[in-house]
Amino acid sequence: MKHVFITNDGSLKARWQDALPDALAITSGQTIENPGAGDVVWITTTVSDWREQTKAISRQGANVVVMSYAPNDREALLALDLGARGYTHTFSAPEVLKQIALVVTNQGVWVGQSLLSRVLTGSVQALQQRSGSETTFHGPQSFATLTERERAVALAVARGAANKEVARELSITERTVKAHLSAIFKKLAVRDRLQLILKISSDAEKRIS
Repeated sequence: MKHVFITNDGSLKARWQDALPDALAITSGQTIENPGAGDVVWITTTVSDWREQTKAISRQGANVVVMSYAPNDREALLALDLGARGYTHTFSAPEVLKQIALVVTNQGVWVGQSLLSRVLTGSVQALQQRSGSETTFHGPQSFATLTERERAVALAVARGAANKEVARELSITERTVKAHLSAIFKKLAVRDRLQLILKISSDAEKRIS
């Protein structure tokens, strides 16, 4: 497995070297020799043809991670659409880069929890619209184990509402929202809000299809 960084000047930043001591750096005009499934190619969005490079390299079987000085959701989704398996800040800490490398080489996708949560929240909202109005969308089959109030809390969280917003919407305290979430996590065997959104999105899609 090799790590190759594509930059404008073919240089490596110190934090990249700290994370991946054996990494190489090239310019966009240079060729990567026999990129394989275990290789990770990191390319910065300052490279003028990063979009074309991302698409071409991913088609060759390597794992592409796009790095941006000003990350944003639209660019992240574009990178994934082009075939990248990861998207992160150019100045991500060495420990984060190590985690990204581990995730993408194991066929995972890395875009950061906040973006993934927003993307999944959008999916849940779309599923709600496909199934009718929100008032008729009562959640996936797994919600059978939840009380009526727990279902309301879970769906509010899936729409992206913070605890304070859920509390205001349901006329309960934030402490009660946290208590409901603890019960929901335990009943649905999920660790956190992100996993809850994943489960709702996945189960709802199965239900509708």
